[in-house]
This record gives sequence, structure tokens and C-alpha cells, in this order.
Amino acid sequence: MSTIQIASLSKTFANGTRALDNLSLNVRSGEMVALIGASGSGKSTLIRHIAGLVEADTSHHSSIEVEDRIVQSGGRIAKDIRNIRRDIGVVFQQFNLVGRLSVLTNVLTGRLGQMPLMAGALGNFSLDDQRNAMKALERVGIASTARQRASTLSGGQQQRAAIARALVQGAKLLLADEPIASLDPASARRVMESLVSINREDGITIIVSLHQVEYARRFCQRTIAMQSGRIVFDGPSVALTNERLTEIYGSASEELVLPDASDLNGLTAVAA
Repeated sequence: MSTIQIASLSKTFANGTRALDNLSLNVRSGEMVALIGASGSGKSTLIRHIAGLVEADTSHHSSIEVEDRIVQSGGRIAKDIRNIRRDIGVVFQQFNLVGRLSVLTNVLTGRLGQMPLMAGALGNFSLDDQRNAMKALERVGIASTARQRASTLSGGQQQRAAIARALVQGAKLLLADEPIASLDPASARRVMESLVSINREDGITIIVSLHQVEYARRFCQRTIAMQSGRIVFDGPSVALTNERLTEIYGSASEELVLPDASDLNGLTAVAA
């Protein structure tokens, strides 16, 4: 069964840049897929389209489906997209937490899409919601920070709080857009380990956009490589060697390989 089905997806920006070029893709339920590519390859644009945040170019053949529900078709976002988004969790590089609120409250905001408007506006979260939020924080290893202001957390802790928020949301699909781009190797490892745990234990389908191929090889069984809005590789992560990267990207492949991979020596290869 496919969680994501994309057909003939194209996106052209106002300045004429072709961000996505007739892209088609299927992601099976329960997969954890790495999405890699140099800057400007179309990774973030693709994720925003899957989440229903951006409309594609108008085309009778273009469509995106998530969990057999149409997110957009022919360049038009579905009218019931708010309901569909309840099943799609999105984690951004910038964390998107409210710094003055507690970590627990930030995680609880994942429930807003399932709550009556007035109750959500007043922050009237049920005891069950609060318990589930604490369990989510425990799962990502930061339960002890629940009462702290979000602004006091490190970057890696904030990203794990954002992941906990997606868990509380009850997402069936998790899209992580460059979640470790601004983190040190140790924090990046913990974030990736949290994603792997959620994928394996909950069966949640995950697409994670990464800028370094080393993390894709270690944490994801499948990697999709993009260039100029097209898919140029789709297969086992272990097959995407540095030599293969050079064949695909030429000198631009240096952008995808950490200059000192020794920082990753402590990582466990969990994608096997």
C-alpha cells in the first residue's frame, strides 16, 4: 500500500525557475525515505507540495495523494485540505516553537486540529492530551524539559520537541524538511534516532530531507536524490556511494558529503 502517490508534478516560480519538473513518485506505507540533493534541487519544494502548502503548475495529469486522499490535483489544492493535513506532520529546520510557552504546551498544539475552535483558542487540553504529550516527550528523550520555556532548549532539543508535537498530532505521515541542518553531529544523531524509532515502532511513514548523504546511508533504507527538480536516483541508500554521487552531481557532490566524516564514527548503522 502506498502512503504517497505523486504523478506528473511540476512547479514553476514567478521568476521562471523550474523547481519541480514532471516528477512522479510512490512511497509505500511504513517506509523511511531520505530525500537528498544540493541546494536548489527541489527537496523543500516537494515536501511543501506533499503537505498541501503550495499549489503545483496547472496540469490535467498532475496529482498528489496521501493515504488515498487527494491533496491536490491539476494544480489545485483539495477543498478539504485542512482535514487531510491532520494526518500529515511537518517538521521544519526552524523548529517553529513558541519560545515563551512551555515545551509541554508547544507539544500540545499538535492537538489543535482535532479540537473545537474555542477550546483550542483557550488552550483547554484534556488530561488525556496532556498525558499523551508527556509520553511523546519521553519517547524523544526530553520529558524533563516539559515545564521549561521552549526558548531555553538547545537546537537539538527543540527539534525533538517538534517531533513530539507531530506524534501528539497523530500523524500517519511525517515530513521532515532539513531537520538536522543546523545541528551539531551529536544532536543530529539523536534527532535521527528519534525519527527511526517512531518509524519502526509506530509504522509512521517518514520522508526526511537531508543535506548530507552519510545520514541517509546510516538511517534510511531508501534514498531519493534530486537535481534540478527531477529524481536522478531512487534506490537503496547503501548504493549511493560517493563515486555514484560524483557521477550524478559532478563537483556539486562535495556539497552532500561531510568534509570530516569522522564526526559520524559514533553513529550506529540502523538502516540495515
